[in-house]
Formats: sequence, C-alpha cells, structure tokens
Amino acid sequence: MKTATKTAAPAKAGKMENSEFHEFFVDELKDIYWAEKHLVKALPKMKKAATSPELAAAFDKHTGETETHIATLEKVFEALGEKAVAKKCDAMAGILEEANGLIEDTDAGTMIRDCGLILGAQKVEHYEIATYGGLKTLAAAMGRDDVADLLGQTLENEKATDEALTTLAESIVNAEAVAE
Repeated sequence: MKTATKTAAPAKAGKMENSEFHEFFVDELKDIYWAEKHLVKALPKMKKAATSPELAAAFDKHTGETETHIATLEKVFEALGEKAVAKKCDAMAGILEEANGLIEDTDAGTMIRDCGLILGAQKVEHYEIATYGGLKTLAAAMGRDDVADLLGQTLENEKATDEALTTLAESIVNAEAVAE
C-alpha cells in the first residue's frame, strides 16, 4: 500500500502536455467554451425579456463580457497548443433551458419575470464561478500560471457579475415584484 506523504508540487508544463490530466483539463475547457458560446446567444433573449431597463442593461453588459470570456478561452487553448473546440456542456444547456422556462412561465412586463431572469442568470454565474475556480486551480497544479491567471481574470469578472445581479435584485426588482 502506498502512502502519500509529500505535498503536491506543480508539475512541469512539458510533462503534462500528453498526460491524462492534461486531456481532462482540455476537455473541461471545451465544456466551458461551449457554455460561453451558448450563453452569448442567450443573453440578448434575456435582455429582450427583461422588464426593467437596469436589468436589460446588465444583460447587455454581460453579453460583451461573455464575448471577452470566449476570447480569453481561445487564448488559453492557444497557450496550451490546443485547438479551441466546443464540447456540449449539459449543465449549461440545462440551466439555459430552465431560464427559457422562467420566461415562458411569467408574464411579460412584470417584475416577477425580472426576478426569474435574475435567478436564472445567477444560476449561470454560479456554474461559471465553480468551473473557472476549478480550472484555475487545475492550471496552477499543472504549473501553468499563465493559464491560471487568464482563468482567474474571468473568475473575478463572473463574481462581479453575480454581485451586480444581487444588488439589482435587492435594490429594485424584488421589492417591486412583491408589490405586484
């Protein structure tokens, strides 16, 4: 029986390139790449469904940020010597399907719909935060601080978007929805 007594040190980048761990990491990048590419298509629909101009503006802003996230992921693939390829992300597909359901199940022009849109958007953000946080940690474990830094920038942006949605819900949308 083996006992693990040493602390895991970052691997040398060259050793990782053809490893199973590297393949796993790239596969997860393909997953979030698909997620971002589909989110950038869904956000304009969410903007159109929004009642409050503030929420519509938040979705518009996040569309631009998501385009930046896609470009950042393409830089990550390039840094790893990999082709940027998307692999269907079942989690994001489900979350976006649920967001569409929230739109269908609420009346247009209501703050209740905005509550649903914020809830759906925050589910997206939390998935992205979990994914980028995990990928950043994996990149660091591989000794790829360059990749970890890029993923960390996106992670911080996702956290800021989540906080902005919370502020919007607490300052405007929720109280108006309760009053409807």
